[in-house]
Amino acid sequence: MTEATAWAAVLGAASGALITVLLVLARRLARGGGDLGSDAEQAAYRALHEAGLAATHLRGGLAGSDLDRAARHLRSLLGSATVALVHEGRVVALDGETSDAVQDAAVSLAARVADSGRRQVTGGTDGEGKGIVGAPIVVDGRVVGVLVAVTDPMRAALVRAVGEVADWCAAQLALGELDASRAALAEAELRSLRAQISPHFIYNALTAIASFITTEPARARELVLEFADFTRYSFRRQGEFTTLAEELRSIHSYLELERARFGDRLQVVLRIAPETLATVIPFLSVQPIVENAVRHGLEPGERGGGIRIEARDDATHTEVLVEDDGVGMDPEALRTLLNTEADGAHVGIRNVDLRLRQLYGPAGGLVVETNTGAGTLVRMRVPKSQPQHDLALHTGGVRT
Repeated sequence: MTEATAWAAVLGAASGALITVLLVLARRLARGGGDLGSDAEQAAYRALHEAGLAATHLRGGLAGSDLDRAARHLRSLLGSATVALVHEGRVVALDGETSDAVQDAAVSLAARVADSGRRQVTGGTDGEGKGIVGAPIVVDGRVVGVLVAVTDPMRAALVRAVGEVADWCAAQLALGELDASRAALAEAELRSLRAQISPHFIYNALTAIASFITTEPARARELVLEFADFTRYSFRRQGEFTTLAEELRSIHSYLELERARFGDRLQVVLRIAPETLATVIPFLSVQPIVENAVRHGLEPGERGGGIRIEARDDATHTEVLVEDDGVGMDPEALRTLLNTEADGAHVGIRNVDLRLRQLYGPAGGLVVETNTGAGTLVRMRVPKSQPQHDLALHTGGVRT
């Protein structure tokens, strides 16, 4: 995961630099002839523009559905008569001349490129006659595809350009694979968090419900509904993000089930600023912290205790705090826990910390204050503006 994060940072920085250049050039173009008037500047702008359009359609990989659009922009970028992308011995995208002869020639040349791992040229010499150029698209040391360009007449500059554009395509495909890997990693971490729904908790919840069936059937029905709401939310498959309001609903159900077991030994205080309810947060990020407070903070002590859940509007961020007055833990043991791959106790809180750092950077992780016998305070800060994580979810209110 560390390597994937590092690659994400490198590729993210490169993408950021490209976007910056595009914005600067676009601004100059909008001003008119003075700032972007030379042929070289306009050519650079057009090249960056076409590259940016092609990148969008390459991120899905060479088995994607938008590759013909990528080929169209790559042909414009190279200035060739035809461009083809060849993957696993067949043409997967083609723009320009689409005859069987061209496709057969592209597949034949691509096979030579894949075998040699180097650029190959067939046909006319520089400045004379139609020629075909093929260059390998190499990702992680493997030739995953071949970029083929047909031109008439053949130009030495095109041979070099095809090689450079093939390398650029490889970078886009690698970035797409990284995005897919990060999505798979996030899903794996969510599965791990769901797995932390302890059979012990389920047994205790069902036992508590059963204890009310005869004496308080209405209360038993309410708890059954709370249990259904809790499990439905925890195992939902609607994405990696939710709203604070939705997460608090699930926490409410969880705490109602625990109150049925603890009785008066569990006190809960909620202080939620209404303006924070619509904040987009990672799915299952607050709930595991609350569960950790009950299971590892309060449950070990016979007297039970209290939990305070607070959400504050802090200018550009929403700050969420979960505090318990339970047994606490040794700070060094906590530091080891958050920095060591381990299963068992507190694994949920470690997964939350890792996900927050992955999404919001090293400074975006949990802040935990604790000591033996002194309870635990966990603080998380989430940016209020997250355009890339916009949700169309009903936020509603929070039951209390």
